[in-house]
Amino acid sequence: MLSAKSAEVIEATLPVVGAAIGDITPRFYDRLFAAHPELLRDLFNRGNQANGSQREALAGSIAAFATALIAHPDQRPDAMLARIAHKHVSVGITDDQYKIVHEHLFAAIVEVLGEAVTPEVAAAWDEVYWLMANALIAIEGRLRAEVAAGGDPSDLWRSYTVVARVQETEAVTTYLVRPADGLPVPAFRPGQYVSVRTELADGAHQIRQYSLSGGADGALRFSVKREDGGEVSGHLHDHLRAGDTIELAPPLGDIALADGHGPVLLASAGIGNTPMTAMLDHLAATGSTRRIVSVHGDRDQLSHAFRAELAQHTADLPNATSHVFYERPLGEWPAERTGLVDLSTVEVPAGTTAYLCGPIPFLRAVREQLLTAGVPAADIHYEVFGPDLWLGA
Repeated sequence: MLSAKSAEVIEATLPVVGAAIGDITPRFYDRLFAAHPELLRDLFNRGNQANGSQREALAGSIAAFATALIAHPDQRPDAMLARIAHKHVSVGITDDQYKIVHEHLFAAIVEVLGEAVTPEVAAAWDEVYWLMANALIAIEGRLRAEVAAGGDPSDLWRSYTVVARVQETEAVTTYLVRPADGLPVPAFRPGQYVSVRTELADGAHQIRQYSLSGGADGALRFSVKREDGGEVSGHLHDHLRAGDTIELAPPLGDIALADGHGPVLLASAGIGNTPMTAMLDHLAATGSTRRIVSVHGDRDQLSHAFRAELAQHTADLPNATSHVFYERPLGEWPAERTGLVDLSTVEVPAGTTAYLCGPIPFLRAVREQLLTAGVPAADIHYEVFGPDLWLGA
C-alpha cells in the first residue's frame, strides 16, 4: 500500500490539503470542463455540478481514502472503493479518464497551494491518487465483465421499451420496461439501481440512477421522483410514455439484500423506499419466514409512494411488521405515528441486519438510533441517492 515515506508526508499535509479542498475542487472542475466540455454535457450530472454536491463528494472521497491509508497503511478501504466503482461503471467512466482527472486535479492543487506543493509533497499525493485510481480501475474492470454477461463490456447501454407507466403519487412515476431486442432482462439483486441515459432538448445525454422497485414478467421496474429543477426527472415525467424507448445500463449497486435467515430492518424516507420495495417484493416472492421490520417516514399519506404495496407485503409475509411515520398526516386516514422516524419506539430484534435509504440527515439519525439499539456498525448498510457526501461515516 502507501510507502512509509509518503505516509509521513500525507499525514503532515492532510490538514492543509483538507482545508483547501473546497478551493481546489471548483478549480479542478473548471479546468476539466474547459478542456473536455463533453464530460459535463454527456457524463457528469449537470444538476449536481450546479449545486456543488458533486464537488463535495469528490473532496470527501479523496480525503476519506487518504485518511484510511494513514490509519491503516496495510489495508485498502474496499467498502468505499466498491461503492465508487459501482457508480463509475453505471455511468460509463473509462480507464483513460483517470489520467485526464489526474492532470487537471494536480494542476488545481498547485494553483491553490503554490509553493507548498514541493516535489516531495507532489510525489506523495501522486502515490495516493494512483493507489486509489488503479484500485478502482481493477474493480471496475471486473464489474464491467460481470454485468456484460458475455457481451461487450465497453458498451453496457441497451435499449428498453416502456410497457407500462404508473403514477404512484403526484411526484412519483413508475416505469415498467423490457429489452427492445426481446432478450431476457439482466439479473439484479433487490436494492440495486439502473442508470438511465436521456437525450435532452439541447442534445445533451444526461445520466441518472434510479433504484429498481421490483421486476416481473420479464421486465424491470424503476421509479422516478420529479425533483424541483431536475432536468432529467422532469423530462421523464413529461415525455416518457408507454411504447417509447430508453437506454439503460445493467443493474448495479453494492448495497443489496443479502441471503440469510436473520432479522432484517428496512428503513427509508421519501423516495428512499424504492429499493426497500424491491427487497420486500423479493422476500414475499420467495416465501421468506425471516423476521422483517419495515420503517418508513414521509410527509403525508398522499406523498407516500408504494403505500398499498407496503401493506400488502406486510400482510403476505408471516413475520413482518411495518411502522410508518408521517410528518403532517392527513386527517381522513389514520396515521400510525406522527413526526420523524424514531426507532426508539420500534422493537429492533437482536441480530438485525439493517438497510437504510433516504436523505443524509435521515441516514445519520437512523444509523445513530440503530447503534444505540445495539446493532453493530458492520450490519448497517445504506444507499444514497446522488453524490455520496457521507463517505467514511
